[in-house]
Amino acid sequence: MIFIAGATGFVGRHLLEALKKSGRQVRCLVRTPDKGERVRALGFEAVPGEISDAVAMRNALEGVETVVHLVGIIEEKKGATFQAIHVHGTETLVREAQGAEVGHFIYQSALGADAHSRFAYLRTKGEAEAIVADSGMPYTIFKPSLIIGPKDGFTERMKQLLSVGPVVPVPGDGKARFQPLYIDDWVRCFQQCLEPEFPRNRTFELGGPEQLSYNEILRELMAVLGMDKPIVHMPMGLTRLSLPFMGVVQSLAAALGREVPAVTGELLSLLSVDNICALDSVERVFGFSPMRFSDALRKFLP
Repeated sequence: MIFIAGATGFVGRHLLEALKKSGRQVRCLVRTPDKGERVRALGFEAVPGEISDAVAMRNALEGVETVVHLVGIIEEKKGATFQAIHVHGTETLVREAQGAEVGHFIYQSALGADAHSRFAYLRTKGEAEAIVADSGMPYTIFKPSLIIGPKDGFTERMKQLLSVGPVVPVPGDGKARFQPLYIDDWVRCFQQCLEPEFPRNRTFELGGPEQLSYNEILRELMAVLGMDKPIVHMPMGLTRLSLPFMGVVQSLAAALGREVPAVTGELLSLLSVDNICALDSVERVFGFSPMRFSDALRKFLP
């Protein structure tokens, strides 16, 4: 039995489709009844609860051999902080998995995660990695760069940004590099790590076959969407000064039938640093070459 926390998120939904084809038994943690219905429609078990609820986790993990922890947030909101979700949630899930004598714990972290990072998102992800690695359970940790695919959060934000006006505003110089990985390729990697012969107690950095700057990502996205707008670079300091007014801007845009992607200081900071790993990170370990960014975009964008 495989237990998945975060099964109804972007990555989780694609993983469920693959696991359905493989015929594996799966139990999913869900927060709302409608998400439970979606899981059951695929033929899987759905149990209500939160990873920070020890009692719910104890009951949900009965008879489970493998735990998959996909829960994470990129933006803090009221009642959902990086510390609460990434650290305390992981502590609870790991503790209950230990009690259930789980044989394999798989954690989805993030490329760049480090317990000493100056960024709260990456720091708490790094702290969660340490909790998993020190648990005494056989584990696998994935640290991917951007994962892209149908309705992924990053591409949806970029599409909103491209649709707002006659130019594309970019905070800073847009030279920070990323390594987009297509979701189907991530799933292929994940399925391999489920096999009994796959090595345990390993951490894998994952990225696509190209290191693209933020500017290049925007240009490739515009090319696939048939758009041609100039990119205008905005001073990072000026962008930060405008953050308190973003709520007003989003409200005005909504009144005009437009969406402006949410921006936080943390997200701005993450856009200004490289998020890359070895170009052969997937091929070297998993034996195949992942899809290039533009080819992946053409598979899932109209």
